[in-house]
Amino acid sequence: MAVKNWIDVLKSSQKTALIHDGKKKIHYLFTDGKEMAEEYDLKTDELISRKWRQKSTLGVQGVWQVEVGEPLNLPAGLDCDVIKENCSNPVFMRKDTKSSFQWRIRNLPYPKDVFSVSVEPSERCIVIKTTNKKYYKKFSVPDLDRSELPLDGSALSYTHANNTLIVSYLKPKEILTLEQELLKEVKKLKGTSEGDVDCKTQ
Repeated sequence: MAVKNWIDVLKSSQKTALIHDGKKKIHYLFTDGKEMAEEYDLKTDELISRKWRQKSTLGVQGVWQVEVGEPLNLPAGLDCDVIKENCSNPVFMRKDTKSSFQWRIRNLPYPKDVFSVSVEPSERCIVIKTTNKKYYKKFSVPDLDRSELPLDGSALSYTHANNTLIVSYLKPKEILTLEQELLKEVKKLKGTSEGDVDCKTQ
């Protein structure tokens, strides 16, 4: 799906807006049944979170998959009564800036020179490796995939501080333009405050 197609899909989706706790929450329902939920900071217009869900082949509502923002933590007792993930395990999350896609991996207590971060153009993904073979991660950039834009190794950079690896990928100009258009659409939506009964889908 090219950049133009993706912005058209967003514009044609059913949208509902809600303002709560200094955030504007937008819910998108697409014609194929997929749902996307985004949260924007009201003051800075910064994207705080984006998550997706879709129905299974049997029509059962799926769980939300986080694309941007803190990973969802299931309440204890639902799926993990006894076995629980170790809190010192690496935590992978995406938190974008205005000019870059950015991923943070917490709980990586190794020096910066242990890490290798590269682009794998054939697989359309970014690969993080360590020379001590303690961490390996391969992930895609959904925004580039949706807009059918190539991955560029020169746009990639990384830094390490406080046991956190921060990987940045400069947004191409096509993505920056698309985000500006999307922000205009989001600002047009009249968000209702939580508690208001009238929550019309536009």
